[in-house]
Amino acid sequence: MKRILFILITLLPLLSFAQMVQPVKWSGETVGDSVRLKAVVEPGWHMSIIEMGDFMFTQEFKDSFSMTLAKTDLAPIRYNACNDNMCTAPEVWSYSESGSMEESSLSSQQSEQRSLLWIFILGFLGGLLAIFTPCVWPIIPMTVSFFLKKGGGLKDAILYGVSIMVLYVGLGLLVTLLFGASALNDLSTNAVVNIFFFLLLVIFALSFFGLFEITLPDSWSTALDNKARSTGGFLSILLMAFTLVIVSFSCTGPIIGTLLVEAAGRSLLAPTIGMLGFAIALALPFSLFAMFPQWLKTAPKSGDWMTSFKVVLAFLELALSLKFLSVADLAYGWGILPRWLFIAIWILCFLGIGIYLLWNIRNVSTIRKIIRAIVIIPSLAFAFYLAPGLGGAPVKAISAFAPPMEIEGREVFNDFDEGMAYARQTGKPVIIDFTGYGCVNCRKMEAYVLDDDSVKSRLQNYVFIQLFVDDKRDGIGDRNSQIQREQFGANAQPFFVQLDPYGHSIAEPMVFTTDPATFIQWLQY
Repeated sequence: MKRILFILITLLPLLSFAQMVQPVKWSGETVGDSVRLKAVVEPGWHMSIIEMGDFMFTQEFKDSFSMTLAKTDLAPIRYNACNDNMCTAPEVWSYSESGSMEESSLSSQQSEQRSLLWIFILGFLGGLLAIFTPCVWPIIPMTVSFFLKKGGGLKDAILYGVSIMVLYVGLGLLVTLLFGASALNDLSTNAVVNIFFFLLLVIFALSFFGLFEITLPDSWSTALDNKARSTGGFLSILLMAFTLVIVSFSCTGPIIGTLLVEAAGRSLLAPTIGMLGFAIALALPFSLFAMFPQWLKTAPKSGDWMTSFKVVLAFLELALSLKFLSVADLAYGWGILPRWLFIAIWILCFLGIGIYLLWNIRNVSTIRKIIRAIVIIPSLAFAFYLAPGLGGAPVKAISAFAPPMEIEGREVFNDFDEGMAYARQTGKPVIIDFTGYGCVNCRKMEAYVLDDDSVKSRLQNYVFIQLFVDDKRDGIGDRNSQIQREQFGANAQPFFVQLDPYGHSIAEPMVFTTDPATFIQWLQY
């Protein structure tokens, strides 16, 4: 049983990545001077050929596509596929003389991979943060000593860590299965969901400030703990891991909630990948302290330092809670949290961390003074770094969280038809920026690329149309999303296209980048 479980856990990340959607399978066969091309489309999907040399296609292919061409007419095929819930990003397939498939995704897939890596890192950092919370830290010596007294030692402790990973990754899978790809994307900008998590983080922050205590019923954890002690084998270890999940909820809940909502707008796999990172980090100390039990003697005990940690975490949660309020505010056009106010509250939060830790610093030990200084100096420095943002500076470090900046120095159209009409009137080419209020990479690209002076200078040559696909007002977002899917065969953001004044493509689409030089090289004018 243990071996089977270990194998399943080892293969779980691979199985998750294997679920990448690829509904179209291409093949080719050389027949004399001709080549027979064939594409098989999975049931429930339909394929659109966006570009194939000089050949034009106006129909969608539901089951299969086949075509025989002279070798001289061969050209890379740019296509995408859609079902009732989603569209894949455009991909390119070309046929080689050997008859083998040479398929390459556009850079949007690379962007998705970077996005999944970021979610994994975010989850891992969240897991590390959770270790030092007052709900998790005291459990480490208790559980490790339990396993050592039980006689299992290293083997059981490692299995305990794996069980923690199973439970948290299972939570990520459950979220994915319950909501699905399309609903997860809507979840990230849903007003009710974002307001709920905003209030949840504020409540947990107030709890960490000491105003009240949030705990699940003691009977839950007590019953699980008693059951674990009276049960043998793997089941007892799994129950101990579940006890940890229950006992630590009041500290890990807001971290997990933030992670899952952040992952929801990224990818079908993102919640699972994020929870995998969180679980690996959280399980680390239990396995390491079991391998080296003497470390427990040198580990700091719970005390005043943990109270300080809770207060610092409370300030951070207050700052992060604004991300959820901001997304709902922008998507529904309420106007209650402008960018300057968002930055002002962040400044107060980081000033609060520095001032709190400075308070009574003389009364702590030398080592505690050093540790506090390591936190105080960056906190105060970051608050001063944010200050110019009150006057409109980009403050790139929080570009992923703050509301979008005003695009200065040029006229921006938020309506596709209006922008295209103006382009035909002036004869200027067009850049369409498909973006989203809940799109983290969109905010980063605005700060690092669109605000670059060299880029802004070149963009003067274009009519700039910025379309928010998650604008909830009067169906605006739905119309913008439909334009992106039907006319450009994509549903991921950020997504930039260049058109002539009459709507014809003049360059391959551009997706996420933080390099202004790459974007400038992409520009045709």
